[in-house]
Amino acid sequence: MIQRVTVPTLFPPPTYSHTSVVEAGTRLAFLAGAVPLTADGELVGPGDPVRQAEQVIANLREQLHAVGSDLEHVLATEVYVVSSETATLSAVWEVVEASGLSRGPHSSTLLGVACLGYTGQLVEITATAVVPEASDRT
Repeated sequence: MIQRVTVPTLFPPPTYSHTSVVEAGTRLAFLAGAVPLTADGELVGPGDPVRQAEQVIANLREQLHAVGSDLEHVLATEVYVVSSETATLSAVWEVVEASGLSRGPHSSTLLGVACLGYTGQLVEITATAVVPEASDRT
């Protein structure tokens, strides 16, 4: 269903693939950015990008479950972090790796940005995932 490719003529990525290919006819889910808010709209982890990344991953998992998918079926992500510090981006990426998103490994882009949509928001992740048929779900 999913073919993940690490291109041998390119620098080998540590925990992601260069390309993911999905066979025609596969259901895909395009997820809006997961944000570090509770169901009540409260910001989780003010000032703490690692805690916010953990909440974002939990919310991303909920989005995936709602359509019959999960983290291991994610093909690609864009990870946005309000920071220009490599150490901060790396700390958020460690949360992504620990979550199982990199198990695939999926294709990903990690970006440091100036701001995000909610006051105090430091992390957001968008994703594209396969929605497996019921018999393929883990």
